[in-house]
Amino acid sequence: MNEPSTAPAPQPAPELHGESFREVFRRHAAGVAIITATYEDVPFGFTATSVASLSAEPPRFSFNMARTSSSWPAVANTNFVGVHMLSTENEGIANRFARTKDRFTGDHWEPGPEGVPILKDVAGWLVGRISMRLSFENNAVVVAEVVAGNVGPDGAPLLYHGGSYGTPTSTDYVI
Repeated sequence: MNEPSTAPAPQPAPELHGESFREVFRRHAAGVAIITATYEDVPFGFTATSVASLSAEPPRFSFNMARTSSSWPAVANTNFVGVHMLSTENEGIANRFARTKDRFTGDHWEPGPEGVPILKDVAGWLVGRISMRLSFENNAVVVAEVVAGNVGPDGAPLLYHGGSYGTPTSTDYVI
């Protein structure tokens, strides 16, 4: 005869709102990139952690952004964007694009293919022709097909986790 279970009944998951939602995503490490564009001959850019490879054939990438961003008018009204993958050597430029409005003063960039600002000394960059902008409330998903790119210096990738930058550490597991 089976004894009645003494284990507590599972509790429903608490609703995730505001700070709880943000805390869950702070625990998700994400690669750091910078998105750039030119609009009316003015360079724009911002730091992003939402960049993803969408397909290899044809090569496409996507990213998410707030439509309230000061860079949204450029992304919304141009045909080409750049994505720059960052290494730990690029933490300063990540901070500059995330925390200041003075993003393009200096010699850390140059005009690239299709007039897109290209950052120097990054792990790699791609220029893509925007093929889709999907707006949802105050946000947007942008998809671009790669038209140019280059691999930069090798280095440990810059990650964002728990409100600060870091880099991955090796484990004993080998693939």
